[in-house]
Amino acid sequence: MIGLRSKRIASDVAIYVILSVMVFIWLFPLVWMVLRAFGTATSNKATMVFPKGYTLVNFKQLFPGGAADYNSFPYMTWIGNTMLVAVCSCVISTLLVLMVSYALSRLRFKMRKKLMNIALILGLFPGFLSMIAMYFMFNLFSLTPNNYIGLILAYSLGAGTGYYIVKGFFDTVPLAIDEAARIDGATKNRIFWTMIIPLSKPIIIYTILTNFIGPWCDYIMASVFMTKPKFYTVAVGIRQFISGFNLPQTHFARFCAGGVLISVPIVILFLIMQKFYVEGITGGAAKG
Repeated sequence: MIGLRSKRIASDVAIYVILSVMVFIWLFPLVWMVLRAFGTATSNKATMVFPKGYTLVNFKQLFPGGAADYNSFPYMTWIGNTMLVAVCSCVISTLLVLMVSYALSRLRFKMRKKLMNIALILGLFPGFLSMIAMYFMFNLFSLTPNNYIGLILAYSLGAGTGYYIVKGFFDTVPLAIDEAARIDGATKNRIFWTMIIPLSKPIIIYTILTNFIGPWCDYIMASVFMTKPKFYTVAVGIRQFISGFNLPQTHFARFCAGGVLISVPIVILFLIMQKFYVEGITGGAAKG
């Protein structure tokens, strides 16, 4: 008995040690960036983890009037651009995902399973593999470069391929609701908007969060579509603070401050909607 208890304790200790090391490895870069954002050292040559002094100047320089070179690094303009792109992409993507998922969950038509498999396979490929092709295709319609419509479409048009989590959630909604509504004369369109959507708050919030975070944090796609500073999203914009890896980074602390500031809305959204986020993803996995 003592031997089994000792083995269990040793196993638990080993697991907690491994998890603690993993947490440290994951959190250390984030903590270091926050410390550098509040530190007085502005270059990337600092060798100490904890700054010698703390200041809010790095954050003040991100706002109009906070720095002499603000016009070269209009952080708040980049924030506005990012908000526009992220909100519009989120709305379009969420609607597409919900409608595609409901159709695949409730409707039965020819090639349905083959289309689902094709969409699932396409969704496994990273989106940036198609960005060059999309850039030249949108360029034919004058939607690039420096055109928010083109960037929004690039983020949202393929959203329907990510149907599987939402479809899994819709599969858990009883078919009896649809059947009762059809007996009363409701169309599929009315059933979807007035009955299924109100019952799907968790998965809708999950879909909104995932479709908002992508454009908000993306660098690769935005850097291809946006080439002028006034059109940059914030991910592309703050990269200008550290452009040139072989040169001393005199704006490195401001870069860290910009990264910390841009993460605040995401953290707040996640904390507020965490309950619905978890319910949505677990509900969608039930019959995925």
